[in-house]
Amino acid sequence: MSVKLENIQAAQLRLKDNIATTPCEQSITLSAQLGFALFIKFENQQFTASFKERGALNCLLELGDKAQRGVIAMSAGNHAQAIAYHGQRLGIPTTIVMPRTTPNAKVEATRVFNAEIILHGDQFDETLAFTLAAARDRDLCLVHPFDDPHVVAGQGTVALEILDQVQDLDVIVVPVGGGGLIGGIATVIKTLQPQIKIIGVQMDRFAGAHAAFYDKEIAHNTHTSTVAEGIAVKSPGKQTIGLIRQYVDEVHLVSEAEVEQAIFDLLEIEKTVAEGAGAAPLAWLRKIAHNSSGFQNKKVCMILSGGNIDMMIMSSVLQRGLVRSHRLVRLQVEIPDTPGALADLTAIVGGLDSNIRDIQHQRAFGASSVRATLVELVLQMRGEEQKSNVTAALVAAGYEVREMS
Repeated sequence: MSVKLENIQAAQLRLKDNIATTPCEQSITLSAQLGFALFIKFENQQFTASFKERGALNCLLELGDKAQRGVIAMSAGNHAQAIAYHGQRLGIPTTIVMPRTTPNAKVEATRVFNAEIILHGDQFDETLAFTLAAARDRDLCLVHPFDDPHVVAGQGTVALEILDQVQDLDVIVVPVGGGGLIGGIATVIKTLQPQIKIIGVQMDRFAGAHAAFYDKEIAHNTHTSTVAEGIAVKSPGKQTIGLIRQYVDEVHLVSEAEVEQAIFDLLEIEKTVAEGAGAAPLAWLRKIAHNSSGFQNKKVCMILSGGNIDMMIMSSVLQRGLVRSHRLVRLQVEIPDTPGALADLTAIVGGLDSNIRDIQHQRAFGASSVRATLVELVLQMRGEEQKSNVTAALVAAGYEVREMS
């Protein structure tokens, strides 16, 4: 791919005053928890809440008059919103093809900008094949979400901003899907400050870039969904993989649970909304923070690439995060099936400042004695310490207690 520093610098001038210069600030709390200075590049503060605006707009401007006949793009959401928004601003007709699994919030956010929306395919590659065919059949200009030099140049402007905002960085951690963002960032960094390490993070369910980077065979993937649908790409771009191999130092994998926890942490600690892809770098940094001394006393920057998360997914992530942190706990307690027994149990729980969120009796289907009943309690707590205190108090009172997952 013919993308050089000068292409990215030209893109920055082209995009000036059309996109936000997003903040890159240190998280004091996360830095203290991780053991190194962590800076966050808040690309979720773009108008469409994603870095994708940079590459999309740069490509539309580079197309010039050719774009007036109409452009077509495929995307799980962020690239789609960026093309639709800036296409409307520039008076360019836009057609967006999205996988059927795209969260409804992203579909509706794209439709707002008067784009023609087509839902097709369950995964990126199926959707892309349909889009390529539609571009040929309808004579539309294709704006690829990552495998295009103008798109990569636009994404690379993130790195130019970071270098102006934070001095003496040691590491930049970037989410990886198709490779456009990390390809552009790495091109800038390795040209201007090659001592900075560039690390990519990808979902273990969609590990195409990881496999390509380390010359491994891509494992057969039986999964069709992920909390980080923005980077759910089967394989990196044919052009972007060259930039990744040339400039990127390492690529690592994270799990669904690790990314869920990172979304939760960013909302609770930074009060910022991150979609799965945007939280992936923090997921990896948490994973290695206490297993390696390599980052101690270092300056690390993570790219929070976007904040477009479906509200149903966010709701589930928050509930599951409360369970993981023992702020929602489900206990099963056996009590005598006699009048007043339930009141005795709830009095103990209430006396320990634990709020009962839900309670269920289980008689007919329980495994307890016919003279007893199983009670399931969902309790709101402050964390592990209070959970242990409540459980100990119930056991001391003679109850048989089991924590349920």
